[in-house]
Amino acid sequence: MTSPYDGSEPLSDSEGAALDPRRKRARFRAWHRGTREMDLIMGRFADHEIARLDDAQLGEFERLLDETEADVFAWVTGGVERPAGFDGALLDRLARYRGHAI
Repeated sequence: MTSPYDGSEPLSDSEGAALDPRRKRARFRAWHRGTREMDLIMGRFADHEIARLDDAQLGEFERLLDETEADVFAWVTGGVERPAGFDGALLDRLARYRGHAI
């Protein structure tokens, strides 16, 4: 499956194994949110994007992983207004991706 917004392919098993520990941890957490909907949204996003995130973007992604699933789902789907600390480009990218993940 290609990424809905840039044609990138998800990480292969060997590419995933080659990630640094911080990115591996974030990717694992993205796939183990608790609800299948958030696993699909965040996990597939991580599969496509985690290797390309710079340190600041990775930090923003990790902050999203620390938030409740209900909040992140509402922000991604536009159900509620995003708080000031989570109104950046990374959440916009995740929101564009979510329509293709579930």
